[in-house]
Amino acid sequence: MRSRTFLLILVAAAAALFALAQLVSNNYYFFAGYTVLQFIVLATAWNILGGYCGYVNFGSAAFFAVGAYTSVFLHKTYPLPIPLLILAGGVIAGIIGFGMGYLTLRLRGSFFAIATLALAVVLQTLVVNWDYVGGSRGAYVIRPNTLDVLGYQIPYIEYLFLLMLILAVVAIMTARTIERSRLGFGFATIRDDELAAEACGVPTLRLKLIATTLSGALMGMAGAPFPYYLGFLQPQSAFALDYAVNSIAMPMIGGTGSWLGPLIGAVLLGTIQQVATVTISSAVNVLIVGVLLVAFVIIAPNGIVGLVQNMRRRERR
Repeated sequence: MRSRTFLLILVAAAAALFALAQLVSNNYYFFAGYTVLQFIVLATAWNILGGYCGYVNFGSAAFFAVGAYTSVFLHKTYPLPIPLLILAGGVIAGIIGFGMGYLTLRLRGSFFAIATLALAVVLQTLVVNWDYVGGSRGAYVIRPNTLDVLGYQIPYIEYLFLLMLILAVVAIMTARTIERSRLGFGFATIRDDELAAEACGVPTLRLKLIATTLSGALMGMAGAPFPYYLGFLQPQSAFALDYAVNSIAMPMIGGTGSWLGPLIGAVLLGTIQQVATVTISSAVNVLIVGVLLVAFVIIAPNGIVGLVQNMRRRERR
């Protein structure tokens, strides 16, 4: 399928989803849908580095928080529309991703994963001691309940939902384009055998820097609207364990190495977590992730996409 055709289908699906949500006169679905879409962006961003290149990143929450605190900083300094805050959060997070990549990508395996986790700890310590953005006490972000669009008053959560829906479309399209390009093939050589790729003349360091920058930028863009979604931001919520765990678990459950895997994993796991939050408690979300992750590692090590591909191969035989 050509990229233009895929983009049209993706936009049509997003428009249908937004129209369907409009038919349901309950703002809860917009709140829950925003969270699921946010996880789609985070999982897709993680997969660019972790799935395509094979470098496991435990610092997803750090990039997410960078985007969120960029919005808080600009909200206090010079308030901007949220689309511009999303771009600013992506730029700052992308720069940090590039810097992290330059300093840590010579590490491999568990050493790289530990280094990304250390980045999250360092950034959280800086934010906790930065009083201008609220420090350990947190910061309030006052937003209106409604937004005026061409004379129509729409609830603000619907506006945030629409922005995150557009961002999810951008993330999926970016991942698919990378997967089918020379850049994606270069990422695959790094994942399969980095030493052999270097011996063949593949610029592995340059490709890994591109991956860390893109991955960090998308995560930062996902975090930029977060303070407006909650109305209050503190380090415990921005650097929450849920974001790091879900960013890894969702692509692994759906299937790494493909744009479709993170999408399936995020929709499946995100929906289950939202149902559990309403019916049981949000405290069980990490438990649900752990149980599903263990189950899929045993039953389908390559995720849902890999399981379906293996079943198709068996049928052809």
